[in-house]
Amino acid sequence: MDKLAIVTGANRGIGKEVCRQLAQLGYTVLLTSRDVTQGETAVADLKRSGGDIHFHQLDVTDEASVAQLRAYVVAHWGAPAVLVNNAAILIDNNERVLDVSPDIFAATFAPNVWGMLRLCQAFAPLMREKGYGRIVNVSSEMGQLRWLNGGTPAYSLSKTALNGLTLMLARSLKGTGVLVNAVCPGWVRTDMGGPNASKSVAEGADTIVWAATFADDGPTGAFFQERQQMDW
Repeated sequence: MDKLAIVTGANRGIGKEVCRQLAQLGYTVLLTSRDVTQGETAVADLKRSGGDIHFHQLDVTDEASVAQLRAYVVAHWGAPAVLVNNAAILIDNNERVLDVSPDIFAATFAPNVWGMLRLCQAFAPLMREKGYGRIVNVSSEMGQLRWLNGGTPAYSLSKTALNGLTLMLARSLKGTGVLVNAVCPGWVRTDMGGPNASKSVAEGADTIVWAATFADDGPTGAFFQERQQMDW
């Protein structure tokens, strides 16, 4: 298999596990992270299990960084087959919407929404030209409209916006061979989810990898958790 999968925010947790699982399926994996040392350490660790895994530094909030990644991919592979938009932050846990600073919203949206849009704008056209692509946006059930209650407002609203972006991208790319979907990994034992979360990183990565490997007649413009479609 000569298919490249790009995974953002992949130096640890769910992103790293997605890299592991995709490599085990035979994909060439490009693990990206903002921190070079952590990213290279993650690649070295993953390579012990086998697989064709590479590292490239990426700050999804930096337009120049995204452009450098795109140039690297074009030079070495032409176009990616898979883009997993995993990089995100949560900095307003336990905050309430009437109290949190608008600056927190801006800081959260920078990677969680605009960063993912920037990656899609960089790579979806290459996928469209190739006639094949799978884009998976890692979202959260906290972004579902029925769950919005004023808690953790910046993170929750960023995921609501990401869900909307997923729909827009899917409809814009319909019929091109590029499938775009959102996935909620659930409550996972990561630095973000905490040690008491109910799922392992392997369980959290499962549906992301499943959506990244849909057949040509697979769904697009949908939201999944545990391989089941969810309401927006």
